[in-house]
Amino acid sequence: MIQHSCSRQGPTAPPPPRGPALPGSVPVRSSGPPAPDPCDYESRFSRLHGRPPGFLHCASFGDPHVRSFHHHFHTCRVQGAWPLLDNDFLFVQATSSPVASGANATTTRKLTIIFKNMQECIDQKVYQAEVDNLPAAFEDGSVNGGDRPGGSSLSIRTANPGSHVEIRAAYIGTTIIIRQTAGQLSFSIKVAEDVARAFSAEQDLQLCVGGCPPSQRLSRSERNRRGAITVDTARQLCKEGLPVEDAYFHSCVFDVLISGDPNFTVAAQAALGDARAFLPDLKKLHLFPSDAGVPLSSATLPAPLLSGLFVLWLCIQ
Repeated sequence: MIQHSCSRQGPTAPPPPRGPALPGSVPVRSSGPPAPDPCDYESRFSRLHGRPPGFLHCASFGDPHVRSFHHHFHTCRVQGAWPLLDNDFLFVQATSSPVASGANATTTRKLTIIFKNMQECIDQKVYQAEVDNLPAAFEDGSVNGGDRPGGSSLSIRTANPGSHVEIRAAYIGTTIIIRQTAGQLSFSIKVAEDVARAFSAEQDLQLCVGGCPPSQRLSRSERNRRGAITVDTARQLCKEGLPVEDAYFHSCVFDVLISGDPNFTVAAQAALGDARAFLPDLKKLHLFPSDAGVPLSSATLPAPLLSGLFVLWLCIQ
């Protein structure tokens, strides 16, 4: 107060809320080269650490199948609202309902994404999508982060209105893709490691972090109770766009088998395409089942045996 010739007496106003500190930020220096743009995560991180940042990928699609940041792959029932992400910068919630009356299998019908207030970069923004309502704007009608200096570091766009929306949050090194296919919503994210890990012990329930809780994974008996079409037909439909019999292929078979809807093949293909674009290590693109921690591959087991083992693994996850 003294340095600004202010009185020590009388009421004072607290500073306005600024939100959490940006990941990887450092104190502003009074001299030397200009500080990196605080609302450009990648350039700021590279400038501060002398290397590119690390990224993680998570996706939810179909029945739903969740690929976690740590490459766990689960088929889940998760009825109602469940958090995919819940950290200091970002909150993502998926709301699912049964694919049919009395069914345990579910699909995502609604997605809510909150970009939290972030210092000079953005105002808090909320994006909400529902089946048959995939807006190309935030809830307040805007398409960016607001009037703050870094407002343009959050943007939303669509190349295919009503079925595909992409949200880029450069200030936290994050890209999100939302799609509608076969009456369900798919979610895919590429996010900076620092951002994904910025959460407390109270925020530990995140499907992108820990996968689906064991109680929410479909059991073998639940998987075997239904089938709208034959397994051979489902496999043939999925094989056209997913030649590698990995987790995406078998998830596709699972969805088409239950629903009888060939459009579910598109959801699995898009999820694989997002993983190919978002994963920093393409050696982890194709996930296969494991037996007591030992990875299996088509090079070590005959294809029919591998396929059978995968279906069993998928059902008991």
